[in-house]
Amino acid sequence: MATRNLNILQDFNILYLEDDKNLRLHTKDVLEDFVNNIYAVGCSNEALNVILNFKIDIIISDILLENENGIDFLQYLKEDKKIDIPCILTTAHTDTKYLLEAIQLKVENYIIKPINIKELLNTLHDVLLPVIQQKEIRKNNNIIKTISSVTDSKQVEVVNYIFNNLNNDNLLITSYSEIMDKINISKPTLIKLFKELSEKGILAKTQHKTYRFDEKALHLL
Repeated sequence: MATRNLNILQDFNILYLEDDKNLRLHTKDVLEDFVNNIYAVGCSNEALNVILNFKIDIIISDILLENENGIDFLQYLKEDKKIDIPCILTTAHTDTKYLLEAIQLKVENYIIKPINIKELLNTLHDVLLPVIQQKEIRKNNNIIKTISSVTDSKQVEVVNYIFNNLNNDNLLITSYSEIMDKINISKPTLIKLFKELSEKGILAKTQHKTYRFDEKALHLL
């Protein structure tokens, strides 16, 4: 079996729902070294508050919480809040009933306690890898569509620069001089390109040296 590249986890935010305080803190301490952010909470109300206020890429949730059921919480998210986030369930129980409920809810994976950290990290990798792959496909498609709206070869280089420097919020933080340091292009040509992308709604300036990419605008090309 190929070795998993756990470095891919560094860009993701995790919500960890576990009512056992010692286990919660221990697992949080370990995962902090591998992920971008981990929000560890002990009940569904705290978990919902995190989801509504932060970008969460994946949920790790115990099934049997104190006076609660993790599966019920995930079902509430999907049906009432219309929030669909990949989830890994953990439980000390192997009751078929829970397995069937998890399958019906389309939970991504299921880990039996006590939690094996290596197994958990590998599971996180396997669940999040397709997310990265899909993001890369979308990025390439967006590059192709955007390039189709320009013809100059130097402009194509700039388009590639734009997409390679977008952050997770689809923001480009740069200046004309920074781009010109990387690409041999004149300032008038660069300004013209940014103006064209702005007129098409693809790239909008939000503040000084900050531009927002709008993927929806590409569908109108």
